[in-house]
Amino acid sequence: MGRRATVLCGAALVVAGTLTAVPAEASAPPAAPLTWKKCGTAKYPTLQCASLKVPLDHAAPKGRTITLALSRVPHTAKTYQGPLLVNPGGPGGSGLALAGHVASALPKAVAAQYDVVGFDPRGVGRSRPALDCRPTHFAPVRPDSVPSTPWVERANLLRAKEFARACGEKYADVLPYIDTVSAARDLDLIRAALGVPRISYFGYSYGTYLGAVYAKLFPQRVRRAVLDSVVDPTGVWYDDNLAQDIAFDDRHRAFLAWVARHDRTYRLGTDPARVEERWYALRTALARTPAGGTVGPAELEDTFLPGGYYDGYWPQLAQAFAAYANDRDDGPLVEAYRRFGAADEAAGNGYSVYAAVQCRDAAWPRDWHRWRADNWAAHTKAPFMTWNNAWYNAPCAFWPTKALKPVDVTNTKVPPVLLFQATGDAATPYQGAVTVHRRLAGSRLVVEQGGGNHAVTLGGNSCLDRHLARYLADGTLPRGSGEADATCAASPAPKPATAKTTKSTTRGTELHDLVGVRP
Repeated sequence: MGRRATVLCGAALVVAGTLTAVPAEASAPPAAPLTWKKCGTAKYPTLQCASLKVPLDHAAPKGRTITLALSRVPHTAKTYQGPLLVNPGGPGGSGLALAGHVASALPKAVAAQYDVVGFDPRGVGRSRPALDCRPTHFAPVRPDSVPSTPWVERANLLRAKEFARACGEKYADVLPYIDTVSAARDLDLIRAALGVPRISYFGYSYGTYLGAVYAKLFPQRVRRAVLDSVVDPTGVWYDDNLAQDIAFDDRHRAFLAWVARHDRTYRLGTDPARVEERWYALRTALARTPAGGTVGPAELEDTFLPGGYYDGYWPQLAQAFAAYANDRDDGPLVEAYRRFGAADEAAGNGYSVYAAVQCRDAAWPRDWHRWRADNWAAHTKAPFMTWNNAWYNAPCAFWPTKALKPVDVTNTKVPPVLLFQATGDAATPYQGAVTVHRRLAGSRLVVEQGGGNHAVTLGGNSCLDRHLARYLADGTLPRGSGEADATCAASPAPKPATAKTTKSTTRGTELHDLVGVRP
């Protein structure tokens, strides 16, 4: 989840017994019918677009409004099962193109029965206002993420404080209403504008938390729901970040072991420990002299982090690593940074909404000594991205709005929800899916056993996709019992790439680009 959208990070120290009820919503005025216009692309020619005005503050429905951008691929079958709303996660990810991908990746007979509806949540993309607090925040070369000296720590702290200050100055009147509960209430206004009593929902990553919160607020308005790569709702958001650090380090080591297995291609050694040493030697070299004047150690982490989301990226990352380590050729590394790590046009908006939602959703420690102690402790176990992740979330230590309390998503009223999870997922570790499975009565959990990818359905695993298609077609659920109700084998590991490979060409790349990765 460049920083195309942002995939989950974050958490606050809460326990199940302290989670509070969601505030009541004031009565909203009737939603006006949506006006759909053609906005098809070469890839998704039947896509249509519309916009919807919603209250900025749902407690004051007749006050200031904001605009949400919507997209849809309309149903074509005589059998119509209503709208299927899709969300790519983030928070901060745009869902407009995801509607086209889901409609084209599902079996035609299933997709034809739904209006597949995408949306940009409040603050995101084509919705208005769209947040962009500090567009230059990720400009290279940033300070080293590991605060090995007081100067480096101060430099990173200054960046975090400046980002929080910029958000507060530019969006003081908006930030108190950029949060998951407000976004979930927006979903129900979309439902009303679509003119249906119930919706189906399909969310990835953070989108699983948004979907679970919607189901908590409006269980009677859920027809079917699919949650893929499930956020642990008991760790929202500080604790979830610390768990993520360990999981990403495991995935990075899995990548390095894969490189070692393909020593004939990459010539970096057959011992994973030796390959790991060479990767950290690369990091040290870039701290002295950034590759191409743009890729320092923080940017190197940004570049390799997507490999933790999707192992289809491994061949290009390995080729860039090998070119520099073996031949001091930094061209492939700079190209990999541009492909995977560099901030693109949407990055400032996506990160601004990410921070706004996560910093508002739950309480974060305001004492930097706590952050320092927790992240150094995690770094000793998981050095790959712990501090990079800490600085990504550090604005929450200085955020200008008060925090809400997380939602207890425990639910006995919602219809059976279908969950998908890879056992080795780093962005949303496996235990989160187990936790949500226990809290959503009647839910079913399908596990990709041994898989490490994030966002596993509609990305190339036919076993997972069959479960998804059956559920959306007629509500069929797996009949297993215990922790997992069904299991699927993981997709095969990628094949090594030659020096001429410039990017992954496997099917899952499109999905993972849409869902976004957090460099």
